[in-house]
Amino acid sequence: MFKKILIANRGEIALRILRTCREMGIPTVCIHSTIDSDAMHVRLADESVCVGPASSKDSYLNAQAILSAAEITGADAVHPGIGFLSENAEFAAMIEDHDLTFIGPCAEHIRVMGDKVEAKKTAKALGLPLVPGSDGAVSSLEEAEAVCAEIGYPVLIKAAAGGGGKGMQKVMCRQDLKEALDLAQSEAKANFGQGGVYVEKLLMDPQHIEVQILGDHWGNVVVLGDRDCSLQRRHQKIWEEGPSLIPTLVREDMQALCQQAVQKLGYRNAGTLEFLYEDGNFYFIEMNTRLQVEHTVTEMITGIDIVKQQIIIAAQERLPWTQKEIRIQGHAIECRINAEHPETFLPQPGLVEAYTPPGGLHVRVDSALYQGYRVPAHYDSLVAKLIVYGDTRDECLARLAQALREYAIMGISTLVPLHMRLCQALPVKEGRITTGFLEEFLQSSSAV
Repeated sequence: MFKKILIANRGEIALRILRTCREMGIPTVCIHSTIDSDAMHVRLADESVCVGPASSKDSYLNAQAILSAAEITGADAVHPGIGFLSENAEFAAMIEDHDLTFIGPCAEHIRVMGDKVEAKKTAKALGLPLVPGSDGAVSSLEEAEAVCAEIGYPVLIKAAAGGGGKGMQKVMCRQDLKEALDLAQSEAKANFGQGGVYVEKLLMDPQHIEVQILGDHWGNVVVLGDRDCSLQRRHQKIWEEGPSLIPTLVREDMQALCQQAVQKLGYRNAGTLEFLYEDGNFYFIEMNTRLQVEHTVTEMITGIDIVKQQIIIAAQERLPWTQKEIRIQGHAIECRINAEHPETFLPQPGLVEAYTPPGGLHVRVDSALYQGYRVPAHYDSLVAKLIVYGDTRDECLARLAQALREYAIMGISTLVPLHMRLCQALPVKEGRITTGFLEEFLQSSSAV
């Protein structure tokens, strides 16, 4: 097992990883920017190293500085967390080249699955169903028109690299294709450094389903159930739950295909395969080669610490159970508490004047907030995750509503009020959630 782990991240996820390391008896090193010197993960770490100024490109994305921090502190492994360098193949390779262990998949799998076009080619070879579309990136308007003519409108243009809704454009008819293609390519270039885009059929109102897997160095792969991530705004998830809200037989088929595909790939560590589901059919869209924000949902319904398993797998130990031993029980929901205005979604950094998280049976809060902490404007607006568990979905929703009523964050605006409204929405209560629901809900609410 590792002697010391450097956590190459910040905020609630750095604190989440730190806690598991502490339970395993592994000392930690936390990195931070100058503006994060009083952050909770820095306060609780065994050691901390400042790796640069507030700008993420000069600190949390500064691979050389992070590597130096690992070497001077004697860390022998690096956990990248979520975001930043967690899906950067060059960073993973750099860590391994310096005789350190990257707590994640190998650099090649990060590279292949990080490129949407390569990921689709790989998934097709592994037997996963794909949304109809171009075989690779389209390089011209004429090529895009030919693909659209074959699969039919509407279509979706997507960046080959990256995600989070950047470089993504809907096209409802041929007349709109050129403008959308130009815009998608320019957004992709600005956000990911390359302008490659591909075209696929636009599913009008699907559910977004993801399957959590773990694979070790010995060829063992287990599926830890699935999650429904359909509640999202502009392709950004704000609410996740598990098990997913799809038919049982479809879920079983999807998970079996995922397990077979990951075994063929030889993938190791934690990963998530994401699908769109509509009208009885499911289609692979991407694979995240890292820990997910919503891994907490799976932990609640399986009782498995996914971060601990990441560390165990990276240390080349075997997974402790077979697929038959995995038990999915009850229901869990995670609400992302972003420091954003609940109606405009504009970021709301600032001073946390008072902070009282909720409590009670099966209520979990992952957050690095505390009274007197100043939320910086330089990073992602996610400041907390509220996760609740119930024996049934109805019980889970009731417990979530109560926890949200208790959650007090004063001084900054958050999405807590929005989540309270969602808990009361009839389609949410009845499980009638698709990727288009939240936008419609917000429009109808503003109209009232």
